[in-house]
Amino acid sequence: MAVNQLTAVAADLVAISVLVFGVYFPRHHRRDLVTAFLGVNIGVVAVSIVLGNSGVGVGLGLGLFGVLSIIRLRSDEIAQHEIAYYFAALALGLVSGLSGPPGVLPGALMTLIVAGLFLGDHPRLYGRHRSQNLRLDVAHTDENALRGHLEMLLDARVVGVVVRSVDLVNETTLVDVRYVVRPRSGERDRQRTRGPAVERMASVG
Repeated sequence: MAVNQLTAVAADLVAISVLVFGVYFPRHHRRDLVTAFLGVNIGVVAVSIVLGNSGVGVGLGLGLFGVLSIIRLRSDEIAQHEIAYYFAALALGLVSGLSGPPGVLPGALMTLIVAGLFLGDHPRLYGRHRSQNLRLDVAHTDENALRGHLEMLLDARVVGVVVRSVDLVNETTLVDVRYVVRPRSGERDRQRTRGPAVERMASVG
């Protein structure tokens, strides 16, 4: 891989990291889309580099993506992170199929795709963050009251609420809620005991 390509890949990784971890997630708190954004971005970069370094025309590459974009995925409901794995699998096939003889470049790109999904879908990355669509049997028009009701119902800290609909006749509210689950009782006890221990160590030091 040429130096300018390495620089471009590094710049892309920095940009997508800032976009996902610095802008998107702190605002919207959807963990599954972190995986989707990383998988799609890295897959597109890998395939674009392979197409640019091979004798295959750009038109063929765009045609392949056009064919892939019309594939229907609605026979079963597919989550965002599963779409990212689906796209990564397609990208791996395109990279290996269009790159010609085995070399360092295809191997590095395929490693980058797998590593990106490994990081983006790691259980420890925002592991307590959840998102759900809930239909409540109360018509909420006050967002603060809605947040309090959701936190009590979910036993979690609500970080984002999008009201989809409010039915004042049937007294229901459809919401898209993003929240952070609270630590379990054992984890809470460890956190409580860890604090005094750290203070005692600091006082001794």
